[in-house]
Amino acid sequence: MKKINRTFVAIFAAALFLGLTGCSSLKTSSDSVTDNTIQKIKPGTIALHDFFKNPEATGFSISPDGNKIAWLAPWKNRLNIFVKNMSTNQTTRITGATSRDIYGYFWVGNENIVFGQDSGGDENVHTFSAAIDGSGETDLTPFENTRTNLLDDLENDTDHILITMNRDDPRVFDVYKLNVTNGELELQARNPGDIVRWMTDHKGKVRIAIANRNGQTVILYRANDSQPFHKIISVDFRTSFVPLLFDFENKKFYVSTNIDRDKQAVYLFNPETKELDHLVFEHPDVDVEQLMYSKKRKIITGTGFYTDKYHYVFFDDLREEIQNDLEALLPGYEVILTSINDDETKCIVRTYSDRSLGAGYIYDIETKKLDKIAEVSPWLDETKMAEMKPVSFTSRDGLTIHGYLTLPKGKEAKNLPVLINPHGGPWARDFWGFNPEAQFLANRGIAVMHVNFRGSTGYGRDFWEKGFKQWGLNMQNDLTDAVNWLIEQGIADPDRIAIYGASYGGYATLAGLTFTPEVYACGIDYVGPSNLFTLLETLPPYWENIRQEFYIKIGDPVRDYKLLRKISPVFHAEKIIAPLFVAQGANDPRVKKAESDQIVKALRDRGIAVEYMVKENEGHGFQNQENRFDFYEAMEKFLAKHLLQ
Repeated sequence: MKKINRTFVAIFAAALFLGLTGCSSLKTSSDSVTDNTIQKIKPGTIALHDFFKNPEATGFSISPDGNKIAWLAPWKNRLNIFVKNMSTNQTTRITGATSRDIYGYFWVGNENIVFGQDSGGDENVHTFSAAIDGSGETDLTPFENTRTNLLDDLENDTDHILITMNRDDPRVFDVYKLNVTNGELELQARNPGDIVRWMTDHKGKVRIAIANRNGQTVILYRANDSQPFHKIISVDFRTSFVPLLFDFENKKFYVSTNIDRDKQAVYLFNPETKELDHLVFEHPDVDVEQLMYSKKRKIITGTGFYTDKYHYVFFDDLREEIQNDLEALLPGYEVILTSINDDETKCIVRTYSDRSLGAGYIYDIETKKLDKIAEVSPWLDETKMAEMKPVSFTSRDGLTIHGYLTLPKGKEAKNLPVLINPHGGPWARDFWGFNPEAQFLANRGIAVMHVNFRGSTGYGRDFWEKGFKQWGLNMQNDLTDAVNWLIEQGIADPDRIAIYGASYGGYATLAGLTFTPEVYACGIDYVGPSNLFTLLETLPPYWENIRQEFYIKIGDPVRDYKLLRKISPVFHAEKIIAPLFVAQGANDPRVKKAESDQIVKALRDRGIAVEYMVKENEGHGFQNQENRFDFYEAMEKFLAKHLLQ
């Protein structure tokens, strides 16, 4: 929950299990490439590479002393870290990644930056350090088959950070203090085998451990780091109880919970009395899961919630004034503060909209001076981009389903080719904002529909639970109902409907072609599972503690054998009649390559041609720019042949 961590955490969060949605909007640059490989460029057609190449700059952050800023930018076609000294105006590239983009980074003091990187998409992220003078980088965790995660940047310690690491047992993560100069490790907390998350207080002490025990979420607590942990609350995993941060006395802590309610709300929790102390904020329609705070002034400054878009609620006049000033300076854009210096006098501001990836700025809070650092994708003309509209419809069983519709710019919303794009997760949701895939497809004349089908998060416990054991069933019906709604509105041409998704969205693509073959003209499955038995057999070892949750939410391979066989597309491949394109990373640790191999073989054994793209140096989605280009070029050809003709 530290303020400097947000860049690092946000980028990693985008890759959580089955949460992939193709190409991250923050990774959509350096080379000016024209795309004439598909067809002659028509008037108004934007080159494909412009949507999917690496950004000019992204991931902006400020040093603790406020004298330096950093960002990710391309070098040799890979995102690397650059640092600018604001006093000398000198910019230095401090990393030299050439095989894979750097995921994310954070400051450790004012002279070092720590970043994460895996190998070929295997998600075994190592923790590296780099001096800001560009003198070199060091792998601080050079251990095979080991994954590390940032726990706390220890703001008052310029030599150390806290990480979690599964070096000793691939199934569990222990807490270590890591020296960012020499890589020395000191064990801080040993995982007894069932801890799935750790949390520190404002002094960097490990005070909370969250365990998963037989489907129960158990919150363990200690008053200081010399005491043993003890249980303070236990809830069924369906009941959310998510610690957010400690209060500024480090005695109580804030939580987002749905105890005795449907929608998550933020409370202050007293671990001594084991009771919710008081309500901080609630919303009647959606979950509330975040808090903003000032570490310097030791106050909670606000929260927010996501309905159609993100909306702020401020508890502090100064923070509200800053937001209002920035929105006045940057009209027409959503404005986010992404990092702030220790004195809270300077901050990094990021803008975006549904038609622009925006820019990064540095803002002097005292003088109210705003300076642009860089545009994220300056080659994209937002006046030529399409609007993403929040929409809703009613499912066949009476649920309100929310989503987003992107219509081709300048075309009448009538009888259009449409692509349904279910999100990954499935325990996630789609958001409003710039989506490079949607913009690319809209530019080619295709309407794109994102659907927050039942099981999506953010809409309360009941809506989420309505997706349990509904893969291929009511969750799929919600997508079909979205198609029917588009047809009823006159927007969609019934004969030109495609479905495309990544991860769970890839499963939904296969399920759509299998169980509703009359609906779709074609489908694109990107790292999606086809056989739920083998998917569950090959969960990564560090998800072993939540295996029972998967069984409850998807199905138990023994008790629900008939269900899983019924909803696994690979066992019903003879029903697939529409053209299919499959894309897969060979090193995917979540949805193994065998998932794609099985469905491709099942179809080819019937003599059905399936386009199949495998990238040997990728995992759960394609990160390297050249691989993204290959994928989207193949997608364009596939849709031109099977949807647009």
